[in-house]
Amino acid sequence: MAATTARIATPNGRRYMTQLCKHWAHKFEVVHDETQGLVPFAADRRCRMAADDGGLTLTLEMDGDGPMERLQEVVIEHLKRFAFREENLVRDLGEVAWTPAG
Repeated sequence: MAATTARIATPNGRRYMTQLCKHWAHKFEVVHDETQGLVPFAADRRCRMAADDGGLTLTLEMDGDGPMERLQEVVIEHLKRFAFREENLVRDLGEVAWTPAG
């Protein structure tokens, strides 16, 4: 399994996580509470989220081969839509540092 993680510093991490989970719940069987979320995009790829007062941690997991970069782009583009009021954050989301998780 390949996994990458990114930390997004924002005081609105819980809000964005909730918005992302509710948005994707229309297509996927999303599970979430106030501090954690899981979006199973497919049987072999998922997004885990953890939110706290300092921000949002995203962990993308893929079983097998596939373009992790595309999954990263999809998640960040959706986050940008919900964070449009935070101009600095939206700008910074163009340069998210994904690191191997494990």
